[in-house]
Amino acid sequence: MRGLKRPTRPSGALPTRQLDPGAEGTVDLERRRDQLTARVAELQWDLGGLVYEMAIRDRIRLDVIVKRAAALQEADAELAEVERILKIEQTATAGECASCKAPHSSGAVYCWQCGQPLLEQVDPDSIAAPQPIAPPAG
Repeated sequence: MRGLKRPTRPSGALPTRQLDPGAEGTVDLERRRDQLTARVAELQWDLGGLVYEMAIRDRIRLDVIVKRAAALQEADAELAEVERILKIEQTATAGECASCKAPHSSGAVYCWQCGQPLLEQVDPDSIAAPQPIAPPAG
């Protein structure tokens, strides 16, 4: 690309941070988040440069742009999911109440704010017994 220079980090390494050595799963997720953040930034940079280059040459190819945008969207969606999981781990919440949207911890049965049950009640008769698997004929 003419006149554009991709931003670089010293020695090309990912950003580092102090991590809790006791939380190995969180360390892996944080490492993955850092990788995805770098990948999303690179894909955004590349997509912008691609569109710019096509525009100055007056040769816009939507199929190429859509393909690159789909890759960016996929990486961005994975990044959002990793960030969501990290937030849950850091705040020790397991979800939110369907009625009032208050956060709740794992193992909670009732919402602390509105008192609504967090687990859906299922009629035991509606649960079908597993069917035995027949041995293959042969």
